[in-house]
Amino acid sequence: RLRELMFYDPSTGEFTWIVNRHYKVRPGDRAGANNTIGYRVIGIDGCKYYAHRLAWLYVFGVWPHEQIDHINGNGTDNRIENLRPATSRLNNENQRRPRSDNTSGFLGVYRDRRLRVRPWVARIQCSSTYRYLGQFETAELAHNAYLKAKRALHEGCTI
Repeated sequence: RLRELMFYDPSTGEFTWIVNRHYKVRPGDRAGANNTIGYRVIGIDGCKYYAHRLAWLYVFGVWPHEQIDHINGNGTDNRIENLRPATSRLNNENQRRPRSDNTSGFLGVYRDRRLRVRPWVARIQCSSTYRYLGQFETAELAHNAYLKAKRALHEGCTI
């Protein structure tokens, strides 16, 4: 049914309609819209699907049994070369964005106001526990320690 309704370009990751759906959607129009959590969603026959899962189905002919991870961390980049099957743990480890309350601007780094000499602390989460990586003079040094640990501890790390 997917191939009857739309075309997927694996080099761009875009789906386009090949049939008239209703008065607003014409053949050649880009399918779907971005949702609030940063993924492209496409409606087909009254159901909504993530575009990355549809891309997997379109290219490989099977619905993915596992999660589909965006290797570069961009949830709207649905090029087939940017997608891979992943466990929940692997997918979570590949998250690339600092939390919204992050004050350092770097993953795995926070400022401890109680510390005067080396106020930047690096830590990493691994198997539901945090590992302390040390105190640093700058946020950049702390982030470098975080990246080194991330590459060693997280098997799916693409940073």
